[in-house]
Amino acid sequence: MKLLYILPVLLLACVASAASSLRRYDSIFSFGDSFADTGNDIIVFAENSLVTPAAQPPYGMTFFGRPTGRNSNGRLIIDFIAEKLELPFVPPFLTHNGSFRRGANFAVAGATALDASFFRDIPGVGQFVLNSSSSVQLRWFDSLKPSLCSPACARYAIKYHACRCFFKKSLFFMGEIGFNDYSFAVFGMNITQLRSLVPDVVKTVSAAIEVVIKQGAKTVVVPGIPPLGCTPPNLFFFPSADPAAYENSTGCLKDLNEIAVHHNSLLQESLNHVRRNHPNARVVYADFFTPVIEMVQSPEKFGLTQDVLRCCCGGGGKYNFNISAGCGMPGATVCEDPSAYLFWDGHLTEEAYRYIAKGWLNSIDNSEY
Repeated sequence: MKLLYILPVLLLACVASAASSLRRYDSIFSFGDSFADTGNDIIVFAENSLVTPAAQPPYGMTFFGRPTGRNSNGRLIIDFIAEKLELPFVPPFLTHNGSFRRGANFAVAGATALDASFFRDIPGVGQFVLNSSSSVQLRWFDSLKPSLCSPACARYAIKYHACRCFFKKSLFFMGEIGFNDYSFAVFGMNITQLRSLVPDVVKTVSAAIEVVIKQGAKTVVVPGIPPLGCTPPNLFFFPSADPAAYENSTGCLKDLNEIAVHHNSLLQESLNHVRRNHPNARVVYADFFTPVIEMVQSPEKFGLTQDVLRCCCGGGGKYNFNISAGCGMPGATVCEDPSAYLFWDGHLTEEAYRYIAKGWLNSIDNSEY
């Protein structure tokens, strides 16, 4: 009989343990670009007399039923992670009017790691690099800190910064950021010059990580960049008549993918240095490259269409990507089933983000100090 009483207690203990492992954080703070932007682009683009396509239908059609500023048909990686951790969707810093005590998203579509001034003289694209780089996002974060410092943390004020006890319970995402640095720079640089840019981009990302750790962050997730050579925009803008320019197993551009591999390699080396400098912080590398390559190489394994490099939403052409009729613009069409596509408009679909988020969550759960 005693066993009958003990079993429910043990079961309850197991359930409580599982729940606590899912809910290790009280808030999420995110920096990055369109892969993470949950609505800041609406404000930033408007301030520059531009309209973001992500504010127009059919963006958001799959989950939200309306455009939210997310560059996808539904949720992003950051949304799936928030859901799994039983936290609210991370509100965009520039459009949210409520509290940010459960987190804030500073990511902006088109953002770069390097300051926007670096790209000003690049023909054709310099004018579209907006003032929303990693340093700008860190300033936004700094402006928010006073409102997050709870009176409960006051006892730490003498020895520590007053916000430290708040941020130690927060999950930070530094990126993905860096993808746009190469996507913009390639319009004015050859591959050799682009490769030489990688150390500066990685150094900037690492410096941003150091900033948030010094402010009290205890867990920082740092994503690498996805394959540059597989994205429909880059395949559209930089076609080659030489078959050798493309990878046999993917159909992606070799040189651009090599830049992404080089960035991710240097980034992981740099993260090891950050870990040595801050042994009491968890700095987690999140692989963005491998899961995308997996889906490109074996689309049938993921229930994706065989024409895997083609966008679900776009204006026609080999990759269904057309700058004169982009997704959300007149002349563009949308596929019947976005879940069967890897790419939405050049960014990824909700279904692709769902798969990538699972890998990142595993990395977070399995990481150690």
